[in-house]
Amino acid sequence: MPYEAPTHTVERSLRATTGAKIVAGVDEVGRGAWAGPVTVCAAITGLRRPPEGLTDSKLISPKRRTALAEELEGWVTSHALGHASHEEIDEMGMTAALRLAAVRALEGLPVRPDAVILDGKHDYLGTPWRVRTVIKGDQSCVAVAAASVIAKVRRDKMMAELGIDHADFGFAANAGYPSPVHRAALAERGPTPYHRLTWAYLDALPQWRHLKKARSWADGNVPEIEGQLGFEF
Repeated sequence: MPYEAPTHTVERSLRATTGAKIVAGVDEVGRGAWAGPVTVCAAITGLRRPPEGLTDSKLISPKRRTALAEELEGWVTSHALGHASHEEIDEMGMTAALRLAAVRALEGLPVRPDAVILDGKHDYLGTPWRVRTVIKGDQSCVAVAAASVIAKVRRDKMMAELGIDHADFGFAANAGYPSPVHRAALAERGPTPYHRLTWAYLDALPQWRHLKKARSWADGNVPEIEGQLGFEF
């Protein structure tokens, strides 16, 4: 399907309005999966023309996405990935786990960004990072789109490797998301060592419901998120 190529519009605006010189695009993958980590990529691209076909990773075929990720890793100025494991997700909840993974990615960059463009509506990163959220930023912002593709390909590879000893779950194809194959394997075999055990899918599996863990963070004990830059696009 045709799509509008991402641009540097938001990054240029950030540079003009905040004085930021180094801007990182940040995107996550794995938030809605039932198994495996959540992965965040932070990418710095500058204002150069991006590779042809760059857009949200979900809009690109797996074959093209893999090739594009390899090209992007050589094209971006710098990038880094951060992960929060399924155990960390169970322990602290998704918002805090996303923040942990994002901080790991940003701190893995060789230079500290002056500002961050974060895909989506909600700022899960907060202070001390200067954040601007952009809905569908993975389609409209070059740096976020690059982060989207790199994160998706890296996490898919991780899930395929984790699934080698759990072939019935189809992790190489579904990356831990609830596909029909994944659901059927769960019902028959129960969760693997990589499943998130605080999640509601276990409520629908009576024979495995006893494995569900209580959410220690359900009382609202989640870090406050601050630092949002008050601009909309």
